[in-house]
Amino acid sequence: MQRRGPGLAAFDRFDRHNQYAQLSNMLTASHVANLHSQLEIFRSQLSRFAIEHRQKIVKDPSFRHQFQRMCADIGVDPLAGPRRGGWWSEVLGVVGDWQYELGVQIVDICVSTRERNGGMIEMGELVRLLTRLRGGGEEVTEEDVVRSIKTLTPLGAGYEVVEVSGIKMVRSVVKELDSDGAVVLGLAQEADVGGRVTEESLVRRKGWEYGRARAALENMLLRDGLCWVDEQDPQGRSFWIPSALVWEE
Repeated sequence: MQRRGPGLAAFDRFDRHNQYAQLSNMLTASHVANLHSQLEIFRSQLSRFAIEHRQKIVKDPSFRHQFQRMCADIGVDPLAGPRRGGWWSEVLGVVGDWQYELGVQIVDICVSTRERNGGMIEMGELVRLLTRLRGGGEEVTEEDVVRSIKTLTPLGAGYEVVEVSGIKMVRSVVKELDSDGAVVLGLAQEADVGGRVTEESLVRRKGWEYGRARAALENMLLRDGLCWVDEQDPQGRSFWIPSALVWEE
């Protein structure tokens, strides 16, 4: 039997398919062009807003945080620089630089105090030292510190905000604090302890055995460098946790 070729109906279906494809391409191109137009308008408006309110963003932490939350809500990363595909520094200029400058000052303080606190500094103490370093003219908040620490991630130096017994600490060394060390640090930060911890206090207040208490304190002293030992204490050998102390400078 001879096979019949395609009829007129097949050509008609082919023609309509091409028409639908052309229409789809036209709609897609129109949609993309519209999105580009809206993005340019948005970029222009955000840039204008940032320039007009630049000083308020820098000086007023409440206004700055509201602006940063607005950026986060619309998917703009305020810490993204040009190399990361962002245009924060391009749009905001000195506002973006302010965040990076704060990050550099955080590094300065963490490095200069590391010898005494072992690389763990209480958040409130860090904010106090930052405010003093900046001359007290600009208020720095914990949220500012957290955001600036994010800019330090590429350094790979271990800068991180951690929470110990409900207290925020900034760690500036690449090492993890084990669970027993966290308990010791938490105890040292209690108001009636004042940074001084002994084997007896861990046994009495935490229910530990003496061997566990001794091992935890020795690890913090020798392995982690997070405490000092006082061999001359009249009440017996004691350990001082510098990161739990408030330093007057």
